[in-house]
Amino acid sequence: LSLIKPKKNNRAIRLRLALESLGPIFIKFGQMLSTRKDLLPNDIAIELSKLQDKVPPFEFKKVKQTIENAYSKKISSVFKEFNEKPVASASVAQVHFAILHNGEKVAVKTLRPNIESEVKKDIKLLHLIANILYKIWSDGKRSVSYTHLRAHETLMNLVCRLLLEAGHCSHLGENFKDKKLLIVPNIFWDYCHEKVMVMERMDGIPISNLDVIKKNKINLPKLAKNGVEIFFTQVFRDGFF
Repeated sequence: LSLIKPKKNNRAIRLRLALESLGPIFIKFGQMLSTRKDLLPNDIAIELSKLQDKVPPFEFKKVKQTIENAYSKKISSVFKEFNEKPVASASVAQVHFAILHNGEKVAVKTLRPNIESEVKKDIKLLHLIANILYKIWSDGKRSVSYTHLRAHETLMNLVCRLLLEAGHCSHLGENFKDKKLLIVPNIFWDYCHEKVMVMERMDGIPISNLDVIKKNKINLPKLAKNGVEIFFTQVFRDGFF
């Protein structure tokens, strides 16, 4: 928290910096909060949205080490080109663009170093805080939900397993294989590992970037209709979302 300078930063920036400093569990909490613009002041929601893909990245030499340990070979023998600058960095992983030796353009997702131990440490801290609130706060028994805490713990353990994430991505792609409503990036299974996931590189516009969406003359009513249909299809047809 020593990185936070109240006199120089507004409340939204201070909150984001605090969550970043507290670790991956709290960053994930901030990510979830950022999606509830109906509950948060606009400045805080916008600032917390940076936690989705703009968390301070870890250095490339650690990315390289993780990849070479996973494949037991030099990174240059796996990828023809590998961009050392990440295109996105979040609570448990970051993404780099690369090109395979066969010319395929891919996105490579790599877990943060020691993320599993960091998550375990943060979960223990959350349980400690919950226990203290449960005992000393008169409203604690109603407000502190161990069910939600355990669900968050399960979620964090799952996002640290990239092979499982790759499987989910492939499953979603199979459900929408006609590619009429939703295009899901292909997974390059020969290059996937518990700590490394390689998928088809795709370009797009964040749904929150309305100015760019309008500039590209995208039909917003149709986009909204398709978005609702995609969600309902996942929930009510496939039971997988």
